Amino acid sequence: MGLVSRTLERVKPSPTMAITSKAREMKAAGFDVIGLGAGEPDFDTPDNIKAAAIEAIKRGETKYTAVDGIPELKQAICEKFARENGLEYKPTEVTVGSGGKHVLYNALLATLDPGDEVVIPAPYWVSYPDIVLLAGAEPVVVETKLEDDFKLMPGALEKVITPKTKWFIFNSPSNPTGSAYTRDEIKALTDVLLRHERVWVLSDDIYEHLVYEGFEFSTPAQVEPKLKDRTLTLNGVSKAYSMTGWRIGYAGGPAELIKAIGKLQSQSTSNPCSISQWAAVEALRGPQDFLTDWVKAFQERRDLVVSMLNEAEGITCATPEGAFYVYPFCAGAIGKKTPKGDAIGNDGDFAKLLLQEEGVAVVHGEAFGLSPFFRISYATGVESLREACTRIQRFCASLS
Repeated sequence: MGLVSRTLERVKPSPTMAITSKAREMKAAGFDVIGLGAGEPDFDTPDNIKAAAIEAIKRGETKYTAVDGIPELKQAICEKFARENGLEYKPTEVTVGSGGKHVLYNALLATLDPGDEVVIPAPYWVSYPDIVLLAGAEPVVVETKLEDDFKLMPGALEKVITPKTKWFIFNSPSNPTGSAYTRDEIKALTDVLLRHERVWVLSDDIYEHLVYEGFEFSTPAQVEPKLKDRTLTLNGVSKAYSMTGWRIGYAGGPAELIKAIGKLQSQSTSNPCSISQWAAVEALRGPQDFLTDWVKAFQERRDLVVSMLNEAEGITCATPEGAFYVYPFCAGAIGKKTPKGDAIGNDGDFAKLLLQEEGVAVVHGEAFGLSPFFRISYATGVESLREACTRIQRFCASLS
């Protein structure tokens, strides 16, 4: 009998965390490494949010709280959903966890049984299928296409829904591609889901505020109100407010589901950090004007990266509508060799040799379920991005 459970043996460590750790290790060892693996804004948390946390400490808000969030934060979340998404939730229909991943984990663990299936479009955020596996269910991965802007087509969704399908996971703007669905594109998918009354929708909206050139964000329960009673709308403060380390995620959904999530959380983590919860209240209720400058900066970085990558030999890079990622197609490099004679057989080799030869850390496409691609996070300074893209161009030009 082994120590590690068979369930845990079904999953793998997060590839994005692994590449970020590898880049940090190489930097610490003195190597010149530019890390483009982490999905983390480089901006500091706004001062008013930090001040709210300090005030919470001074008030003594340092004790246990309600398991799934303080009333003040739940109310602020209800206000946010109503104000920004046209969704009406009561506090009993809101859950707060230690990050969006925690809320996602809770929702799937609380609802999935062995034999259940979860439909996941690829490329996907690396944790989706592994959390499904941890819950004892089966991920059903549906590949999208570059020519469709990595968006799932309604016919493809219809084909994979079976009597075993419990959830459909939807992420827009997407990690890793940055692609965002228009309202009409979402409506085409919700029309399919209306025909399958047993399928629930988990909409991961964490990149909601990071959209460019006037793109109008929409979420499934907003587009199709008839789905609201079987939709969990997930969000958090990590990306829009640069609060990744504060670990606050939240979601709105039917009270029965929220109660089940709370029951699970009561026997695992209990409440999220009390100080972080008060900071999140300020994030949601405080000034939002800083986002204009942040989005402008991200868009400029996106345009720089897309332009420079499309000048690299063998690389094709689409222009995404949101988030802070690009997902370049690297088929033109597959089958070639480096000057040292190392062969590039797949996108994993491409990422490994790029790090080895040029000190640029990216995440290979296989980790996201669709090859041959790789993901770059452009949530870092312009000069670092320019230098990284120059190195990628040089690496591609050296291949034969």
